[in-house]
Amino acid sequence: MSEQITEEAGPELPGRAAGPDSGQPFFGHPGENTWRERAAGLVFAGIWLVFLADAVGAAWRQRQAVRADGGLVVLALFVVLYLLHFSHLRAAVWGTRGSIASRWYVTSIGLLYWAGLAVLAALATITIGQKGAATWVFLAVSGLWTFRVRIGLVIGGALVALYEFLTFHVDGWRHDASISMSMVLAMAAVTGGMIASQRQRALAEAREENSRLAIQDERNRMARDVHDILGHSLTVITVKAELAARLMEVDPERAKVEVADLERLARDALADVRQAVAGFRETSLPAELARARSSLAAAGIEADLPTAADAVPSHLRELCAWTLREGVTNVIRHSGATSCRVTLDERGITVADNGVGSRPGKPGTGLVGLKERAVGVGAQLLTRPVVPHGFELSVIASPAPRSAEPGAPERIEV
Repeated sequence: MSEQITEEAGPELPGRAAGPDSGQPFFGHPGENTWRERAAGLVFAGIWLVFLADAVGAAWRQRQAVRADGGLVVLALFVVLYLLHFSHLRAAVWGTRGSIASRWYVTSIGLLYWAGLAVLAALATITIGQKGAATWVFLAVSGLWTFRVRIGLVIGGALVALYEFLTFHVDGWRHDASISMSMVLAMAAVTGGMIASQRQRALAEAREENSRLAIQDERNRMARDVHDILGHSLTVITVKAELAARLMEVDPERAKVEVADLERLARDALADVRQAVAGFRETSLPAELARARSSLAAAGIEADLPTAADAVPSHLRELCAWTLREGVTNVIRHSGATSCRVTLDERGITVADNGVGSRPGKPGTGLVGLKERAVGVGAQLLTRPVVPHGFELSVIASPAPRSAEPGAPERIEV
């Protein structure tokens, strides 16, 4: 039924269940609805059966005839089958589950239910007469949730036309527009209710999907922050640990200083992770400059760093801090460089080294995360090899000009 309503109300949301014969009987899977909700649904569907009172009264007044007694039995069977049919397809009626078994009907069992209702409605009309045609109203309504909406409306229209034809051509029948109007109004009301319910369900599912995506985005942000924090800190800790191991024999006092620094770095990394998880962590460009100077010195790399960050606009400082952290981490870990130069200006930051340069392959997680941050503030992440040796990483707030250095390759956007 999901598809039959979305045909009228819009495209179906992805991820919804769709399978043949998935409509549930009244006592279906536990947990889908409470028994009170299901009972309330049946009461709501069954209360309209009061409109069969005229048919029941007509059969009761003729109960001395066998045919009238048969009409009472047929009406009783019709009521039971109608309620079973509604309970089987209540998910389709209220739009709580998509269940498509055919291109033109909802489920094969539902189709059998409706066929049974059609037979009983015909028998009620034969045994009771014109009053028995009141069952046609419920037959037309049940066709809306048995078939696709358009097909159900066509079937309902055909029933109205057939009833009007019979009122003029069957002896003993008089023209009575009440049943025809009842079919038309009932189909209009049920169709509107089904579409409104389906749209409400689609809106709820869209909200659930948006919530899921928001949670996923937050998880990705958290993973990116933790990667950036630990990637830098663990790299510096590794370098200092190697330095402390080499100094252990030749300069024990210096080794103790490096070990104490290792402890401080580990505590700082732990504090950064805790703050990031708590959602209160903000990077500071001056702090990252001081940290980069210390890290490069520990790795034996000559550092050419600015002493102040005043030239960088405030809306770019956090991005520049992340870029400095990622760039210095890559210089220490991958470049094999002996010097590193960092420049800051009103457009952004550049981190350059004289190492082995870029390596072919897919960019690392750090650069991918850095690009996402840059895009978020309207900046660009650019990388290029430096002639004759080295690598340059830049984040700028406007498209970069072509390099004026003779023979140097143009910058390449990550």
